[in-house]
Amino acid sequence: MVGQRGWRFRLIVALFLAPSLIPLIMFLIVPMLASVGLSFASWDLLTHPRWVGTANYRGLVHDGEFHAALLHTLYFVAGYLPLVFCGGLLLALALHQRLKGVAWLRTLYFLPVVTSWVVVALVWKWLLNPQYGIVNRLLGFVGVQGPGWWLDPHWAMPSIILASAWKDIGFTMVIFLAGLQAIPEEYYEAASLDGAGRWSRFRNITFPLLSPASFFVVVISLINNVQVFDQVWVMTQGGPAGSTSVVVQQIVQNAFSFGRMGYAAAMSWVLFGVILVITVVQLRLQKRWVVYA
Repeated sequence: MVGQRGWRFRLIVALFLAPSLIPLIMFLIVPMLASVGLSFASWDLLTHPRWVGTANYRGLVHDGEFHAALLHTLYFVAGYLPLVFCGGLLLALALHQRLKGVAWLRTLYFLPVVTSWVVVALVWKWLLNPQYGIVNRLLGFVGVQGPGWWLDPHWAMPSIILASAWKDIGFTMVIFLAGLQAIPEEYYEAASLDGAGRWSRFRNITFPLLSPASFFVVVISLINNVQVFDQVWVMTQGGPAGSTSVVVQQIVQNAFSFGRMGYAAAMSWVLFGVILVITVVQLRLQKRWVVYA
């Protein structure tokens, strides 16, 4: 039995948590639970929801546009993740030095992370403009004819991947920098005394001890970018010819453009299932390669 003192302590804790806990329950937990029921209903935002059972989920099985959007999303993640991982790691290694002005360089590379996605997407849309964009003009100076970028179905998704990697590379750089600063210098000194070169020190000391940071980068990047939407909406709106249509865009369009809230809710829970499976697999595999010193 909890005594009077225990209840008083719990009441005080609840009062302190209430300002953040109540909005969390009202605007996150309740809508999430409501979307579960909504995924089994048909609702156009104007009439009362109508129960349809598993019809929405059965519809997704035969929905070619949803299948294409799912493949485009996985294509985006497959192109984005190696760029931000390797780019962030290389930047962290380069800036993990006692150089003059290194703090300013770190700040400069991190600035895109805190910049609005709308601004970044518009800037890259201008840079990659096939006719007057700077990128194609620079390619023209060296005799290379630039592609159509976001106007070409074959290059539209690489354009979005490039802009996304540029924005987020500073975040992975900071994570890897934190990991590098946590590695004791004694390890490198001992390896140098044994005659280990730079590559040997990186392969046998740096990279294994960076595995917790690497794991965090991979997990966070996958969870966030399976939900890619902002840059796609601003740069291409899913075009050209549906070549950059992604799952979250399909959810938004079905919910607010087509008035198919139940169908959009079903899409959301399928996407949640994909993210959950990916995350669980990563958590299971971490024991094989993550080294916690």
